[in-house]
Amino acid sequence: MTDQPDVVVLREGTEGLSMESYADALRERLPDRTVTLARTPKQERDLVPEARVVTGITLEEELLERADRLELFACTFAGTDHVPMDALAEHGVAVTNAGGIHAPGIAEQALGNMLVFARQLHEGWRRKQRSEWRHFQSGEFTDSTVTVVGLGSIGQALVQRLDGFEVDTIGIRYTPSKGGPTDEVLGFEADAIHDAFSRSDYVVLACPLNDLTRGLVGAEEFATLPTDAVVVNTARGGIVDTDALVAALRSNKIRGAALDVTDPEPLPADHPLWDLENCLITPHTGGHTPKHWDRLADIVAENLGRLDEGTTLENQVLAPDR
Repeated sequence: MTDQPDVVVLREGTEGLSMESYADALRERLPDRTVTLARTPKQERDLVPEARVVTGITLEEELLERADRLELFACTFAGTDHVPMDALAEHGVAVTNAGGIHAPGIAEQALGNMLVFARQLHEGWRRKQRSEWRHFQSGEFTDSTVTVVGLGSIGQALVQRLDGFEVDTIGIRYTPSKGGPTDEVLGFEADAIHDAFSRSDYVVLACPLNDLTRGLVGAEEFATLPTDAVVVNTARGGIVDTDALVAALRSNKIRGAALDVTDPEPLPADHPLWDLENCLITPHTGGHTPKHWDRLADIVAENLGRLDEGTTLENQVLAPDR
């Protein structure tokens, strides 16, 4: 052991999950390394400059300026649009993400939301709250068409779980020539999006937020969707035009939406989405399961060894020149 920490876990963690659990999981996997949890801003200021690896939601540039020993920032989110990537590149720091570790939980939640709408379970919950024993008509998920926008780890995990439900699947990805696990694969061209949406009972968004996907689902796309379609957003709130979504839900241009992410986020208490019975909302918790930290700790521990060997890192999203 040395006084210099190999890994520093930042105090600001994913909401609802303990960073202490994450630090403990890393210590189990790295018994011969120094893993330290920075519990206060002062500890972050003291520890980050001495660390080889820092892991957390993001790394403030003020801390980065002093981190001369830093080789890797391991983001605890799948998305890194909130991370100062340019500054990290300038400092020669590699960046990895948590891609893949959230996929099982998010895929299960997306599937669950589709089944809620298919079987009208949310109507059952409302009637239970009113102690109202009155029949209502449910539908079936069987024979539906599900379009999955993004065939990364989350999209693939969802398609795997759809196998056996007797549904048709359409996948949308950047390079459709690669194919995929869906019955049909299309690209992100506007014509392809509208073609897929026009045939969809459910659309699941599982793609990154970037210049191509920001505002991808807006008024024109809602107009293309069948009126009984449901949109499930597991990705980032900015992929959907929120005003257009509210308008579509209010006017019944679509049957409903299930949102684990919103724009803005957190969703203000007075936002109209809260009052719409055809909109299910969870506070960005789709990937938060007890297995979250174990999966992430496996990746970070493996990557510390790869740093020693000088080999390519797992889940690497930035590989700066050194």
